[in-house]
Amino acid sequence: MRLLGHGRLPRPARNTSRPPPSADNALLGGLRANRAHDGERPVAAGRPRRHLSVLALAALLLLAAAAPAAGSQAPSAELPRQQLQQLLDELVATGQPGAIGLAHHGKETWHGASGLAILDPERPMRPGLRYKIGSITKSFTATVVLQLVGEHKLRLGDSVERWLPGLVPNGDHITIRQLLQHTSGLFDYAEDPRIAEPYLQGDLDFVWRPRQLVAIATEHPPLFPPGTSWSYSNTGYVLLGLIIRAATDSSVQQQLQRRILRPLGLRHTSFPITNPHIAGPYAHGYQLGAGPGGTPLDFTGLSPSWAWATGNMVSTVDDVARFHRALLRGRLLPPGLLRAMQTTVDTGSGFRYGLGLVSIELPCGTFWGHEGGLPGYENWALSSSDGEDQVVMMVNAGDGSSDYAQLVGERVFTALCGIRSAAS
Repeated sequence: MRLLGHGRLPRPARNTSRPPPSADNALLGGLRANRAHDGERPVAAGRPRRHLSVLALAALLLLAAAAPAAGSQAPSAELPRQQLQQLLDELVATGQPGAIGLAHHGKETWHGASGLAILDPERPMRPGLRYKIGSITKSFTATVVLQLVGEHKLRLGDSVERWLPGLVPNGDHITIRQLLQHTSGLFDYAEDPRIAEPYLQGDLDFVWRPRQLVAIATEHPPLFPPGTSWSYSNTGYVLLGLIIRAATDSSVQQQLQRRILRPLGLRHTSFPITNPHIAGPYAHGYQLGAGPGGTPLDFTGLSPSWAWATGNMVSTVDDVARFHRALLRGRLLPPGLLRAMQTTVDTGSGFRYGLGLVSIELPCGTFWGHEGGLPGYENWALSSSDGEDQVVMMVNAGDGSSDYAQLVGERVFTALCGIRSAAS
């Protein structure tokens, strides 16, 4: 399945476009399970991949645009808090184990949590818990690349061949910009069933090396000549991670720590490479109905190696929101490179894609961010262009279907437009 379920909706009732792919659920769309608490091993599901239709969002988006104005039933400062908690409770009422959310406007930040972080033994969900952010990782990776461009260590027009000689066929015609914007034409390695096979066989600790992922991708023919079309490809962000290593002679993890995590004080954000353990308090991630008798199975222990620089990071709603505020307010990139990051192409799927950022137009304005969906987790982060209005939301369940992207995305859209209405 393809995630990143949001679309450009100037006329929601007539929009027939289909939203974007996402990094992570693309990989394991059919993987059914992690170890259960009683030692169950994963089994294959064989679910088809699907794009998420935005038509189901239309009515909700229109309602979001017409959210009650400040003072209609409660003080404006309370409206976002109440709405956020209501939306999180709605998510849990649909059968999800738990949900976390953050809403931000100006100098105000509201948190909420609902349901359970761990099912057995039961532990309540809390707003500060860590979780796997999936493809939101791409925005972090892209920021490091653009910082290196600003330091003249890379150029957006540099070819893959220049930095990774012999690794990619036709690499002398594929640029860093095209990798960032998904216009390279490279096959998405996550579409190859060999990637999920070790996990389907029960080896959840299996480690994929980045060059192995690229090798699998390049066994497939390109989808189109570089720069002539758009297709979401995790392969591009694995190559970007390798280019970061080549240009800095250090790891992606080290570059993220030095350039983003430490300067912004993102103490709860990490870049695991092979160890599936999440340090500190965290929410477990589940697939519902995948265990014996339809019980949930825990996906938390799945190796992060298959996602690497495309979707392996762990964070919290506060850290994710702080990163996007800093990025959009120019703390991480100079104005020219931030403009480059926000220079988008029409994907033909109802949304626009920049350099590691998605642009989505809602009835209440234009927002920037990304979606991330991994087995066991689904989350969204969207911010206004100035970082004044933000919503980050996560549920600790996912099964590789489009249902989860839509389920959470609807609430994020509603919360964003609700914040703007309450502040007006």
